[in-house]
Order: sequence, then C-alpha cells, then structure tokens
Amino acid sequence: MKLNISKESVDLCRQVASEISREIQKDIHPFSTVSVERAILRLLGVRGEKEGVPMVNVLVDRLREQKALEEGVFYWVANACLNTSLSPQEVAERTVSGDLNLLQIPRGDFLEVKEKARELATLGLGELFRKWETRMAFKKSLSHFTSPLLYVIVASGNIYDDIAQARTAALEGADCIAVIRSTAQSLLDYVPEGITTEGYGGTFATQENFRLMRQALDDVSSNVNRYIHQVNYCSGLCMAEIAALAIIEGLDIMVNDALYGILFRDLNMYRTMIDQHFSRYLLGLFGIIITTGEDNLIKTVDAFKEYGIVLASQFLNEQLAEQAGMKKEQIGLGHAAELDPKLPDSLLWELVHAQLVRQVFPRSPVKYMPPTRFKSGNIFFAHVLDTIFNLVGFWTDQRIILLGMPTEALHTPYVQDRFISLESALHLRNASKSFSLELNFRKNGVASQRANQVLNDALEILNRIREWGIWNSLSKGVFSRIRREKRGGRGFDGVFRKGKFYLNPFLEPGVVEEARRKRG
Repeated sequence: MKLNISKESVDLCRQVASEISREIQKDIHPFSTVSVERAILRLLGVRGEKEGVPMVNVLVDRLREQKALEEGVFYWVANACLNTSLSPQEVAERTVSGDLNLLQIPRGDFLEVKEKARELATLGLGELFRKWETRMAFKKSLSHFTSPLLYVIVASGNIYDDIAQARTAALEGADCIAVIRSTAQSLLDYVPEGITTEGYGGTFATQENFRLMRQALDDVSSNVNRYIHQVNYCSGLCMAEIAALAIIEGLDIMVNDALYGILFRDLNMYRTMIDQHFSRYLLGLFGIIITTGEDNLIKTVDAFKEYGIVLASQFLNEQLAEQAGMKKEQIGLGHAAELDPKLPDSLLWELVHAQLVRQVFPRSPVKYMPPTRFKSGNIFFAHVLDTIFNLVGFWTDQRIILLGMPTEALHTPYVQDRFISLESALHLRNASKSFSLELNFRKNGVASQRANQVLNDALEILNRIREWGIWNSLSKGVFSRIRREKRGGRGFDGVFRKGKFYLNPFLEPGVVEEARRKRG
C-alpha cells in the first residue's frame, strides 16, 4: 500500500532539516552542561550520595563554585587519578567528603592527563560493551517478536507495584513496558539515588528503579520465551545522565525528543540541544532506540490544519539524531491519531497521515500514539477510538504501537483495562496482517493529494526555520505557537563554554573502537 507522494519534496525536506541540524551542532559544539558532566561521572562508575544529594551533583557543583568547571570533570578526575592512583569512585568520595581538593592536586602534563582520561574512558566503555553483548545474546536466545511491538505503560509511583503490573501486562501479550516518570521530574536538575516508592502520576527514574524493572522483565522474558523491552524517559534537565543510566542498566527504548523539553517544559533551548546531542550519542553507541514526541505538537492546535508541524519536527529529530551518530533503525519517530473524530473522513485522514510517516521514514521504528485528546468518560466510545487506531496502526505497519486505554480519561488504567486493550490489539494484529498487501490508494486520489499537502506544509515550515534560524524560530512560536526565550527557561545557568583543557574522550572514535576491541 503506497501513497503517490513527491520524492523531490521528501528529499528537499531532509536536505533543509540537515542544514538546520548542522547549524545547531555548530552553535552548541563549544559548550557543555552540568548534565553532560554528571553523565561522564556516571559512565566512569561514580555512584552514591551525600546527605541525600547525588555525589555527581556535589562534585560538579563544587567545581562550578571554584570556577573550574570549564575544563570539564574528566580533566580534573583524570589528573587526580594520574597523581594519586585512586579510582574515579574514590576520587569522587574523597572530594565530596572534603578530604581531597581537585584544584590543589598538581597538574600533570596535559598529554599525560589526556592519555589517562582515554584509559579511563576505554575501561568504562569496555565494561559497558561487555554487558551489552551479554544482553544481545539473551535477546537472540528468545523467540523472534512479532511486529509491531505492543507498548503499554505502568505508572503507580511505587516501583514494586509497577513491576507487578508490568509482569501481568507482559504475560497478557505486551512487548514493551514503559514506566511513566513522576510528574515534573524533568524539571529536577538531579537524578534521585536508590529505590523510590512514592511518585506523582508516575515513578521516579533512578538507577535502582531501572535495575529492578530490568531484572523483573528479564525473568518474564525467560518464562514466556519472548523478549520484553524496557522503556523510560530520557528528557528534561537530566537527559544526558538518564541516557548513561539506561546504558548501564540495559534499557531498550528511551523517549527522547529534541524539542519537547523546550516547548512543553520551558527548559532552556541551548541546554536542551546540548544535552540531547550527548544523550543520543551515548544511546546510539549501545543500540538503544529513541522515540520522539511529535504527538504533543497536535494536542493544542487544529491537528488537521497543522499536521505539517509533525512531519517538520520528525525531519529535524531524524537529522539531529544522525548528527549524534544514531542509525536510522534506532530513530523511532513519533506521531499520533489526534484528529477530531467528528471530522468527515477522519478515519481516511488518519490512515493517510500514518502511511505518510511510514513511507517517508521506512527504516525508522516509528512509534504510533493513540487518540487521547477527544476521549471522555464514555469508555465504550474510547474503546471504539482505540480499536480504529489499532486497525490503522497495523494496516500501515507501524513498528511500535502504544495502546490506548478505555479509562485513561478517568484515571490511571488498571490491570483489567490493559487486558481489554491488549486483547483487542492482539486480535487486530492477527486479523489485519495482510491488509497492506491487498488494499491500495488510488494513484491521484484524495489520499495522495492530502499526503502531498502535508509534505508541502512541512517543507514550508522547515524553510522558515532555515531562514530565521532555530533559536529565533523557537522564539517566534513556529511549533504549535509556543514561544520560548533564547536565554529563558530552566537550566540555562547549567550551560558553560568549554575551556582550553576540556576533555571528553567518550566522544573520540578511537577510544570507542579500542573499548570494543578490549571488551573481551
């Protein structure tokens, strides 16, 4: 089943998006953020807290207070390891306790410090690559999963309750379990340490919570002989750190959008762009899939008239991810069925939008989001909307389908709500598996006309962004009419210019290749 769309328009959109993303990368390259520096420490194995504050925060904040953060944490830690024979964890512990002042340690020859930093990065990455290979072997030992993956959420606030719900959902047929993050965690400039059992509208993303859920899903995977994917949220002020924790604990899919935090959480645009680049670079190294959040763009505007912003954002997210080194097979662009169901031919237009995205991004593991905007307390009509959504998703071969729940407009879904949704989805996945092989669009019918209109709208938006520049475009409200200030929003004070001796060998291809060679 194919829409007759303009290849020239698709190529032009991708070209313009590439130019915009390269300009963004050029602008952010001289800078780092406190989140990137804390991620570096976590990749070096630093863990623990002091009086409830994560050690990585204490160490980075101390360097910032001493006006020494411009050289980056890697420089100071590597210099300390070179001069004291301590491990990065020991350096952090002694620095946080006050027994060690990193600035009072004699500075070694820069080339020697750089070589020590490369050695530490190689060791850290090598251990992570070994863990990743073990996970890949486990995944391959299980039966091949059916496409598309069925994706459900758990969100109790208590990680132990989440695990119980996740086990049940996996046994009922779910392929992906997403733990919704506690409300407003994206605004926190730290990642809580340890296990958490209280959250608001979700469960805190922490390393221990990641570990517990991973262990539980692996147990279920072995029992059902089907790999269960673990999903969490790699966004907010700790985007880079959470990417590091996802790698350490073996997660599979991370919700990671370049624009979401700017538009919907009022995070500073420079901070977010810097953090998204490093987070995507790390996730790309370990084969973790990202999914983006374009569904949010059409929840507050007329989705039919402005669907072009979805495609424009997808092109930008794709190019920014590729700039960070991700393969297309890892870039799970997001979109949604959010048209007003009262709109004439709404089912046809949803089908067109879904097929257009699949066709424009054929290698992307696209994630399709369910209708939520027009749901109400009528759970029967909500289930009808979800069923139509599932049919469109299977018909157009979406790779990841997030299942809607009949009661989600009323309360956090219960286990039985997930069962109803999974039962319907499993039925439709089986009943419609050959639809796309037998049914097709008319070559120049209204479906293809609509698809080309959306494509042209996206190209117009991208051209406008190229003309104005991304920073001015975000200030002018090019996406969903949401305006953000260049130096406004949370987190701008955490951006700093890299100094003369700044080091981050995790970014060096030679270090990565050496770590791959030494992983055994």
